[in-house]
Amino acid sequence: MYYKLSDYAKKFNVTYRTAWNRFNRGQIKDAYVDETGHVCIPVPTIDNNVVFKTAALYARVSNNDAKENLERQLERLSGFAATNGFMVKVSVKEIGSGLNDNRSKLISLLNNDDWNYLIVENKDRLTRFGFNYLNCLLKKMNKEIIVINDIEDKKQDLIQDLVSIIYSFSARIYGLRKAKNKQKEIIDLLEK
Repeated sequence: MYYKLSDYAKKFNVTYRTAWNRFNRGQIKDAYVDETGHVCIPVPTIDNNVVFKTAALYARVSNNDAKENLERQLERLSGFAATNGFMVKVSVKEIGSGLNDNRSKLISLLNNDDWNYLIVENKDRLTRFGFNYLNCLLKKMNKEIIVINDIEDKKQDLIQDLVSIIYSFSARIYGLRKAKNKQKEIIDLLEK
């Protein structure tokens, strides 16, 4: 059983051009051009039943200054999903701190039952702390987190956590200081 490149693009939630580029780079497993010039992609089957590994992609950056990285991050996730035979059901881009446990898009994604695999680029893109808790809970729900760039070096992981904490608290302190200075400016203007 085979499907066309346009069907592939729809199933993996990418544009036709992106699907074509993946085919040209050899990223679509077992895809070939038939005698009529159409790209054919075999559909994985088990006992003649079509089987797809459904996935959700989650890309996050900490602030608006890094916003342009969201698209690149999501493209890398899409490429990984396509190369490894995942059907992307939902793609989420979010701007927010990894320490914030109240990110609305992530919460909505975790409440969505349309996927079996959550694909993230790094653990810290999902959360700065509590990754193992999320992983454990999702396993109970027969879901799995796939981290593309998993850090095996525990020392490096601890250093990244420390830097994240310092960055987060520094941002809060400077944010409070900026707010206090702004408040003082407003009071001064009102007094004048």
